[in-house]
Amino acid sequence: MYIVYILFSKSSLKYYTGQTDSLENRLQRHNSGLSLSTKSGKPWELIYQIQFLSRSEAMILEQKIKKRGAKRYLEDIGFF
Repeated sequence: MYIVYILFSKSSLKYYTGQTDSLENRLQRHNSGLSLSTKSGKPWELIYQIQFLSRSEAMILEQKIKKRGAKRYLEDIGFF
C-alpha cells in the first residue's frame, strides 16, 4: 500500500504533500527535522491521507495535489 498524505504546520501555516509506503516512519522523519523540505515547519500534523495499491497511482495524485495546492485540493473535496 502507498499513501498520499497532507501535513499542516501551525507554526508556519503551510501545507506539505507527499507519498510513502510507511506513513508512521515518514511523519517521524518530517517532525525530527531529517527532511529538508519540512525542517522549518515543525511540528507537522497529519490532516489527510488516502491509500493506493500502487506507487504510480499515489504519485499521480501527489502531483495533482501539488499542482493544485493542498489547501485548494482539500477545499475541492469538501474537507473544509
